[in-house]
Amino acid sequence: MTARDTQIDRRWEQLHTWGPYGLLGISVVLAFASADPQAPPAKWYVAWSLTGAALALQLWWHGSRLRRPDRGRTPSRTGTAYYVVRWAIAFALTWVAPFFAFYAASGYLDADETIPGSRRQRLGLFASAVTVAAAQAGGLPFGSGVQWGLFAGLLVANSGLQMVVAHLTQQEAQRARERTETITELERTNAALQQALDENAALHAQLVVQAREAGIADERRRLAAEIHDTIAQGLAGIIAQLQVAINTPDPDQAEDHLDRALALARHSLGEARRSVHNLAPVALENDGLPEALQKTVAEWGERTGTRAEFTVTGTAEQPHGEVAATLLRIVQEALSNAARHARASRVGVTLSYLGDEVILDIRDDGTGFDPLALPARTRAAGFGLDGMRARAERIAGSLTVESEPGLGTALSARVPLVRHDT
Repeated sequence: MTARDTQIDRRWEQLHTWGPYGLLGISVVLAFASADPQAPPAKWYVAWSLTGAALALQLWWHGSRLRRPDRGRTPSRTGTAYYVVRWAIAFALTWVAPFFAFYAASGYLDADETIPGSRRQRLGLFASAVTVAAAQAGGLPFGSGVQWGLFAGLLVANSGLQMVVAHLTQQEAQRARERTETITELERTNAALQQALDENAALHAQLVVQAREAGIADERRRLAAEIHDTIAQGLAGIIAQLQVAINTPDPDQAEDHLDRALALARHSLGEARRSVHNLAPVALENDGLPEALQKTVAEWGERTGTRAEFTVTGTAEQPHGEVAATLLRIVQEALSNAARHARASRVGVTLSYLGDEVILDIRDDGTGFDPLALPARTRAAGFGLDGMRARAERIAGSLTVESEPGLGTALSARVPLVRHDT
């Protein structure tokens, strides 16, 4: 409720409280100022007695409202009794002096706040209109038919006017209640909206923190996988070449293995630098994916002495750099596993272009294994098969493994073909 509404309510409250006093005072002044000096004293004794009764009634009602503020604004039986007694006193006073109709008009002010029920309120207004119309027609008792006709006309005018005013007042009160309910509902909605905004802000802040943490974790996994696929494998190859060089009595062969170890060291250094900067692998720097895989498989076969073959099916296309790097890393990891664990004599790598997909198959005739029986420490490390699967899933792909002890291993990575210019 606004300050203006509060001020209007306060003024209405003052009018309902002090209005009957004012109307009673006006009635007394006008009635006695126009009094007939020849009137019987008993008449004025009755007038004074009724005026005192009216004042006592108003004081009682005023005190009752002070004790219970809600009584003056809420229709009740007590309010109805007050209204009826006041009407009776006002009717009797107008019989003595018509100017007491001003006091009788106080019934127009508070019928809706004292009498419960719209029908009873209209009846109270009609009763007040009877008293006022009788006074306007010349006062009771009527002495001629003209007065009765005038009374009828005035009664219709007064009651009709009051009924219209009462109806408009009820409509305004109903609109005021609806506005109050609407404002209350809007305040409730605004409070809920503000709460939702606060919750969204807190959730957004939480999501930002989680995204940052997820980004950090993802970057750590990326670097760990890159180190595993490049530096670790390069160091393993260097160690293998150095061991062969140490155990070879032929100086020429030893120098050849040392040259290979040096080349592996330089290659691993370049891969390490590119991993740190999240660049494409060295093999993809100047070649497309099929060429890079061809060289990788050939170099691995030459280094390990294993027969390795690479095949391309379908129409070769250059995929997006992230797709190409993922497939290359999967091949490197698979070949590294084959060299360390499979003891294979033959390895085949096939790159197949199938419309909007690329399938990479790596097969070997090694010792094989049970995929369900991998050591827990291998799975927890996040490398090997799990590392290859994570790489494929990172670009919306998948990795399947088929292997049995003594029957070799087959890996198949299926990823979407996101083209280079997309």
